[in-house]
Amino acid sequence: MAVAVALVTGAVAVVCAVVLGLPLRDPDGFLGPTYVRLPLIAALLLAVDVLPRALVRARSPRAVPEEVLGVARDRWPWRRLRPVLVGLAAFYVTYVAYRNLKNYLPLLRPGLVDDELAGTDRALTGGVAPAEVLHDLLGTGVAAHVLSWVYLAFLVFVPASLGLALVLRGRSGHACWYVTALCLNWALGTASYYVLPSRGPVYAQPGLFWDLPETGVSRLQDSLLVSRWIVLGDPQGTERLNSIAAFASLHVSIIFTAALIAQFVVASVAVRAALWGFFGLTAIATIYFGWHYLLDDVAGLAIGALSVLLAAWGTGQFRGRRQSVRVPHETGVAGARERRRRFRRRTQAAPSPS
Repeated sequence: MAVAVALVTGAVAVVCAVVLGLPLRDPDGFLGPTYVRLPLIAALLLAVDVLPRALVRARSPRAVPEEVLGVARDRWPWRRLRPVLVGLAAFYVTYVAYRNLKNYLPLLRPGLVDDELAGTDRALTGGVAPAEVLHDLLGTGVAAHVLSWVYLAFLVFVPASLGLALVLRGRSGHACWYVTALCLNWALGTASYYVLPSRGPVYAQPGLFWDLPETGVSRLQDSLLVSRWIVLGDPQGTERLNSIAAFASLHVSIIFTAALIAQFVVASVAVRAALWGFFGLTAIATIYFGWHYLLDDVAGLAIGALSVLLAAWGTGQFRGRRQSVRVPHETGVAGARERRRRFRRRTQAAPSPS
C-alpha cells in the first residue's frame, strides 16, 4: 500500500507540474536534502545495530572489518534489507510529492477560507481567539520557548522514527504498518489542503501573536512567509517552495499516528507515555503559535486515525490479530494436547506414499 500511495501521489505531482510548467524539486531541510538525510539516518541505525556486535566478536583490531561484514550478513540478509529500502523509497516519493503539491497550492487554489475557519474558532471559544486563550493561560515567556522546542522537534522526529521503525523493529509487519501510515498521512493531508486552502491564524491575523518572544518557531514562520511571497511573485525563477497551508494539521496527524501505533506494538509504558505527551504538547503548540485553527487539529486527528486504520488493513494487521485470537495459547498440558491433535489431523490428511 505504501508503494501504491507513493505512485499515486507522485503521478499527481507530475501532472500538476506539467500543467503549471514548473519543475519538481527536492525539498531541502536543515538536515540536508531528503534523498541524503533518509539514507544517512538508516545507515547510522544499521551501524548502531552491527558495529557493537562486531566489536564484541572481534578478537583483535584487524579482525573488526571481517566481523562487521559477517554480522551485517547475519543480521541484514537481502530478505530483511529489502523492506527497509522499499519503505524508504516509498516514503521519499510520497514526501517529495507532498511538498511539491503544497508548493503548487496557492497557484492552483488561490482562494482562502481563513475568515470562515477563524469564525468557527471564535464560535467554539466564546468569541475569543483560541491562541489568545492559551497566551493568557500559559503566558508568553517560558512557555513560548518550551513549546517552540516541542514544535520544532517534529522536524527530527519524523525521519528518526521512520528509521527506527524500519531498522530496529524486530517485526517487519509493524514497521510496514507505520511507514504505510506515514505515506497515507502525507497523501490525505495534501488532499485536505486543496479542500480548504488557508494560511493559518499567524498569517491571517498576525496582530494576535506580536506579544510572543522571538523563538525558533517565529523565525521559521518569517522564513516561510518570505518563501511564499517569492513563489507567488516569480514561481519560475526561484528554488524556494511554498510551505504554508493550515487545514489540516499534519503535525497533529503524524504524531497522533505514531502514538496510536505505539500503543498497540510498543511494550514500554515510558515510550508510549512520552509519545502521548509529545502529541499533546504539539497540539497545544500549533494553536499557541497560530499555525492552525481548532478545526485544523480536529481534521489532523481524523487523518491520523484514518491513516492508521487503512494502513493496518493494507498491511494485514487485522488479519494477524484475528488469527492470534483464534489460536489457543499452547502452553502446559492443554497446549501439548492441542499440538498432538493438530499433528494427527495433518498426518491423516496427508496422502499416503504410492
